Amino acid sequence: MLQTVAINPAIPTSRATTRAKGSPRLISDYRAGVGCASCCLQGVCLPSNLESPELDRFDAIVAQKRKVARGAALYRNGDTFEALYAVRSGAFKSVGVSRQGDEKITGFYLPGEMLGLDSISPCRHSYDAIALEDSEVCVIPYAALEQMAASTPALQRQLFRLLSSDISRDQGLMLLLGSMSAEQRLAAFLLSLSRRFQRMGFAANCFVLRMTREEIGNYLGVTLETISRLMSRFQRAGLIAVQQRDVELSDVEGLMEIVGHW
Repeated sequence: MLQTVAINPAIPTSRATTRAKGSPRLISDYRAGVGCASCCLQGVCLPSNLESPELDRFDAIVAQKRKVARGAALYRNGDTFEALYAVRSGAFKSVGVSRQGDEKITGFYLPGEMLGLDSISPCRHSYDAIALEDSEVCVIPYAALEQMAASTPALQRQLFRLLSSDISRDQGLMLLLGSMSAEQRLAAFLLSLSRRFQRMGFAANCFVLRMTREEIGNYLGVTLETISRLMSRFQRAGLIAVQQRDVELSDVEGLMEIVGHW
């Protein structure tokens, strides 16, 4: 469902880090010949609705791509904000730290979605962005993006839409954690993933979970045991079919009934 990208240890980069001497690079930058016009995610990403020559100008801004190995950080909490990142393949999670010092997952990001929108105002990243699998992003320098958006209404509107979507996602998380039972939280999460995969052009009711059940539980504010128990309950009820990380939503209406007002 989500394409896995191999990490090329031969690509030089000033930001690359290594596991140990002689091991593959965790992060590598390169300049790709494939532009936005030929990308299968162009219709759902930041340059959607741009036409030539505006798309050519945008391509020049995002010529740099970055490959991030599974478990590596695209950026860390406290890093200076310099760019937005469009997920080209793979998936990421954003991770913060609670007042008690516990790690808290605040979001998952799939192909076509943007990382770093929350950092525009403070000019520093407030969370770690960690690759859930070998992934690839398009690097969008914010200063150049801001300059182009000022003279390109279509790009400015899309940027505003993405910012609004990011705010809505935060509000949705607050709703999940504040007023729903664990059963409702999981059902809402699965339905949300379904809509996001459909938006990318994939099947809405059959997808691969790129996050572990423990990570889902962390995000939803419930234990791993609760997630496992609810997944089994949903499967017995015929709401979903699960095979390892492959999930099929067998009864979408049934899941929506569980969620209720959401």
